[in-house]
Amino acid sequence: MRKLLVSFGLVSTLLGASLFVGAPDASAQPKGGAAPKGGGKAQVVDLDDEDDPKAKGADAAKGGACSTPEPGNPTEEAAQAKRLFDSNTKWAEAALALKRVVSGETGDDEGNKQTAQYHLAIALFNLKFYQASYGIFSDISAQPCHIKFKETLLWLARLATQLPEPADIVERVGKYDQEELARFKNPQQFPLYWQLNYLLGRYKYRARSYDEALDLFKEVDVKSPYFVQAKFFEGITHVQKRESVPAVKSFQSIITALPDAEGVEDKDRMRDLAHLSMARTYYSASVRLGEDGIPKIDPKKLSAAVNFWNKVDVASEYWLDALFEQSWAYFMAGDYPHALGNIHTLESPYFPNSFYPEAEVLKSVIAFTVCQYEDATTIVARMKKRYEPVKKELEEILEKYKGDETGQQFFAFLKEVRDGKAKLSDKTKPIVENALSDRQLLRNIEYVKLLDKEAELFKSQPANFRDSDLGNDITDALDLARELAIRNAGTLAKDRYERYLEELSEHLRNSQKILIDIVNAERNKLDEKVIKGQVSKEETDIYGVVSPDEEHVLWPFDGEYWRDELGFYRQVVVSKCGGPAKK
Repeated sequence: MRKLLVSFGLVSTLLGASLFVGAPDASAQPKGGAAPKGGGKAQVVDLDDEDDPKAKGADAAKGGACSTPEPGNPTEEAAQAKRLFDSNTKWAEAALALKRVVSGETGDDEGNKQTAQYHLAIALFNLKFYQASYGIFSDISAQPCHIKFKETLLWLARLATQLPEPADIVERVGKYDQEELARFKNPQQFPLYWQLNYLLGRYKYRARSYDEALDLFKEVDVKSPYFVQAKFFEGITHVQKRESVPAVKSFQSIITALPDAEGVEDKDRMRDLAHLSMARTYYSASVRLGEDGIPKIDPKKLSAAVNFWNKVDVASEYWLDALFEQSWAYFMAGDYPHALGNIHTLESPYFPNSFYPEAEVLKSVIAFTVCQYEDATTIVARMKKRYEPVKKELEEILEKYKGDETGQQFFAFLKEVRDGKAKLSDKTKPIVENALSDRQLLRNIEYVKLLDKEAELFKSQPANFRDSDLGNDITDALDLARELAIRNAGTLAKDRYERYLEELSEHLRNSQKILIDIVNAERNKLDEKVIKGQVSKEETDIYGVVSPDEEHVLWPFDGEYWRDELGFYRQVVVSKCGGPAKK
């Protein structure tokens, strides 16, 4: 593999295409949750031990300036509320009675009130008012000296199987340390222990405490439904630390585990995502800038990247991304026929909604590198003609969303796009749909739907329940959560939209740089490094030829695409550059 020099100041573009391995797609909860086998709402071990003072809340020293209250004798109303709770059937009656204790209406002491608060959250969980239950458990988790601080960790884990990721249970689990998790490290509670390590690892990853995150992810056993997700985050944590070898090992362990893995909703997708992540990791590790500003290529790592991109299934949602990213690797290797062939597939009518403006930049880069200046100019001109009106329309749409209510307004726009009701031109519509279609955004939409579903459930309750103080609390919890979910989803959607727009603007700016280099080339004013990066005719006689192997034949392209040829197109490349070959 010959060394290729990068021309016209696009080093940042090439390394920008080095594809940081991101995480959002692997963060969904396992299907069906991660409760221990045997299921059922009363199966999780309750750590509530009324007779053991050591089990009552967190160690007072943890809070520093607070102490855990000791409950005295409960009032008769509190005792009756507890009896209703213990019945395991009269959840609505128990919840109403417990609410009176928590509110102080019964005159119970702080210890009994905190105990009732904990039981109220459990009652709401069993009534399937998960958001209201979460609100109470969230409040308890913020008080290390609460009498039920430790026990709440178990219920946060249970809620993580009922509420989607945007509820941000990870942040509440982050209130606990690894010592709290260690209490569950026993054969009876291993599933819970593994789940909590995954959730706390996610929190540590978010906080950039990468070493702690790795320690937690490694505690998740292969028998856990969270093993695949933990290994994925373990891999990207190593990527963040620029540790490519252990990162690849983590991703590879996903491939190994998937056949027997439980709780993984879409194994094929996770397999493709693991292969894509390995390809990106190897590619990132294969390209390094030297002191002279010229990329240095590790051919073995680059070849490994190409190999893993090839493993992404043609039916995968990631296949086009893999094909495009692979084209940059082929370019860095000097294999222009493969690079242009991949782009040819991307431009086929089978993918009318694909959005890869950077492919036009790469095509023009290759044309410039082989001194096909007229072709490079034509490619740039077509790109500008196609995408500048799109950029203008995207900017005009974005201009409408300003001010304090941007999140809510953009959420409405997101819904219109998802429902096919947004007023967009034929050119802009697929681009906006792509920008607003990632899984993290969809999970935020699903969160809003779940809250609406709980609101409907609340309306079906008896009037005495709906009109009570507890009913008002549930309504307030749902309204607040929905408002925040809509605002967060809208803000996230707007960020995605702005990122697409900025990327398009950057690609158009890079295309303009190519035109500048073309003008300089025609005036013989190119920088020496750029000249060295160009490829002579003698080189393309070696590297630009398309030679079929025993499984393929050459078939001239006549303007008609065939589905079974997608991914196998190659384009002959001939240089117009003079001078001796450069290797």
